[in-house]
Amino acid sequence: MTVLIPFAGLSPVPWKNGGGSTIEIAIGPPDAGFDDFDWRVSLATISEDGAFSQFPGVDRTLALVDGHGLTLQIDGEPTLISDAEPVIAFDGASEVQARLNRGPTLDFNVMSRSERCWHQFGRRRLSGDSTFVARAEVTVLFLAEGDSLQLASDDERIGLVRYDAVILDQGTVWSLEAGQATIFIVDVHYYSEDDDEAMYD
Repeated sequence: MTVLIPFAGLSPVPWKNGGGSTIEIAIGPPDAGFDDFDWRVSLATISEDGAFSQFPGVDRTLALVDGHGLTLQIDGEPTLISDAEPVIAFDGASEVQARLNRGPTLDFNVMSRSERCWHQFGRRRLSGDSTFVARAEVTVLFLAEGDSLQLASDDERIGLVRYDAVILDQGTVWSLEAGQATIFIVDVHYYSEDDDEAMYD
């Protein structure tokens, strides 16, 4: 089932370590919390230097949405997040310290619990009309830049404004209509029983 997630209807929640707040966009299962989710997609405003929460057993991806970026010390190794290099993947168990470059940043976060599933993150710039097909069991499309985006399939039509998201049905073909826009695409793949058996062969 296609699910539209309007940004205007979302509310911030405290970080796991209490050092800031995040706006949860989507989570699986829907009633999961910080300790038992399979996957989670969120937006966080980082307004001061400090430590990230640690999530052992979780794979993370962070992408810059707005602001001048930040430097992350990940287990002591510095990495610059900026318009030139806006995306980084890292282990949720890592010790991460964030230092802002020039003011607050808005960041898109994806987490998946490695024993249950894995995620892929993509960025796509849109200009005019294009086509998109959701390939994974769970696909979240997020409008990171641009005033609006129209999605249309054979059965429905959906309008997004900036920071809205939508969860798309697997296999459905969508036409995308936008002037100039950037979308983030999160694909979540669950491990099958065959995958589990292959790990122990």
